[in-house]
Amino acid sequence: MPFSRDSWNAPVGCGRVTRINAVLRHQFQKLTVLFALEMLAIILVFQVFSSVECSLTDSETACRALRGATIRILCVGIGLGLFIWFRPHLRRRLVAAADNPDGEARRWWAVHLIGLGLIFVPWLRADPVSLNAEFQAHLATLLAGAVLAAIGALFLLLPRRDLPGLLREGGAGLALVVLVALLIPDLADALAPLWWAFRGLILTTFYGVAVVLAALGFHVVLSPETATIGTEGFFVEMAGTCSGIEGFALTAGFFAIYSVLMRDTLRLGRFWLIVFPLALLVSWVFNIFRIAALIAIGARLSPELAVNGFHSFAGWLFFTLLALGVIWVVQARPSLHRAAATSRGTGAPAPLREDLNAALIAPFIVFMLSGLLVQSLWQSPALGYPLQAGLMAAALWMFRKPLLALDWRLDPVALMAGLVVGAGWILFSRGGAAPAGLSKLTGAALAGWILCRILGTTLLVPMIEEGFFRGYLLRLLSGPAAWQTALSVAVTSLAFALLHGRVIEAGLAGLVFALVALRRGRLGDAVLAHAVANGLVALTALLTGDWTLI
Repeated sequence: MPFSRDSWNAPVGCGRVTRINAVLRHQFQKLTVLFALEMLAIILVFQVFSSVECSLTDSETACRALRGATIRILCVGIGLGLFIWFRPHLRRRLVAAADNPDGEARRWWAVHLIGLGLIFVPWLRADPVSLNAEFQAHLATLLAGAVLAAIGALFLLLPRRDLPGLLREGGAGLALVVLVALLIPDLADALAPLWWAFRGLILTTFYGVAVVLAALGFHVVLSPETATIGTEGFFVEMAGTCSGIEGFALTAGFFAIYSVLMRDTLRLGRFWLIVFPLALLVSWVFNIFRIAALIAIGARLSPELAVNGFHSFAGWLFFTLLALGVIWVVQARPSLHRAAATSRGTGAPAPLREDLNAALIAPFIVFMLSGLLVQSLWQSPALGYPLQAGLMAAALWMFRKPLLALDWRLDPVALMAGLVVGAGWILFSRGGAAPAGLSKLTGAALAGWILCRILGTTLLVPMIEEGFFRGYLLRLLSGPAAWQTALSVAVTSLAFALLHGRVIEAGLAGLVFALVALRRGRLGDAVLAHAVANGLVALTALLTGDWTLI
């Protein structure tokens, strides 16, 4: 029996409606918990209780793709959970939509259970050694099972008749959450070099584990030269898999989703400047205890279980629970929230595509994700730039209304600043190899690539990067005090520099763009300066044929 959204506002005295609503709510919660437990069981079976090592299989690429897809599904599932939880009207609509006719429900239950059975068939039939050796033979079974189980679960939670309406109601906000969640594993990959770049991070983690084990009464044997630590015959080498970078990425990703969903009531300054660093610290300390616990398990209980506990899936699972726990604490602290913003005249919030914050964040997410896409699809990623430019243009077009409402008057100071930055970038260029594969393009293909590259570099990238770094981050981190402004400029300039590789030149460019934006409080000035700088560089690249400049 379907219900409209208004049925949730029925008086308590309407006993039959209230009882039916309670039954549907319980049914929806039960299904959600069941599917979450199934996901947990799959992760535990294949990455904790048995060891699937992609490097030992006969299809390493497919294995890593499947593992990566599983991690992304986990992140997207959590992101969607946050979206639904903090959108009560959508949650009520979902619960009401869960009223599946009995015949249809039985059909989707059959599809889901068949898929679940196919997923576990390889584990039931093979020991861990043969799982690795014969992985390619099991791949089709695993993929078919995953698809069937996912389809069955989807239509048990969300009948087909309600899917279009719920997607429309989720709107651009739903798409933004999915994009951020999809990017979390890539953020972890981007942060991974920090483990090796900062020796102090390695040493503090290494000796932190030793202190915890010693406090538990173990005789610790450690070798700092090889980063090896252990006790009672069980030793591990603390490589990048022990870094806990997954925790940093998950915390950053889920915090970003939470801050966007709760932007109307969350005190964003306190959240990002106080809670976020503390959450990273908690994640790092948690990782020390996790490693110490696994070494203790390996020494006293089961070496196999301990070794499997170091695998990436186990880490992702533990750190996901930790990140959600921190969000739960934040949600429960009144000091981190303020009263809800006064609604507009109609009482309805503006669509997300008209929200300025979303307009400053979402195109940057598309920019980063499109870069990863061309890296994956093209052996010579530079050749995929037209696709990346098209996706960036589409993202900016979607949010054109709040972006066009900005002040775009010409500023001579911004114009001159852009010329100086562009000239400096060209002057201090170190040169390098031409983009791989570019020499294969001729005629119209080469002309089209050059046009996309110049337009993307000169128009699209400045708008997207300045919107995120100077429009959103700089404004978010700034405060009334001079030191707060200085700190926000330093942080955003450093982040901008790390994105571009040439740290010193890009850092100075970011500093100039930030000062231009702060001069009159106009994002348009920073975009203009960045566009002029990039335009000068692109023009030089076109005249000289040196595409390494951009």
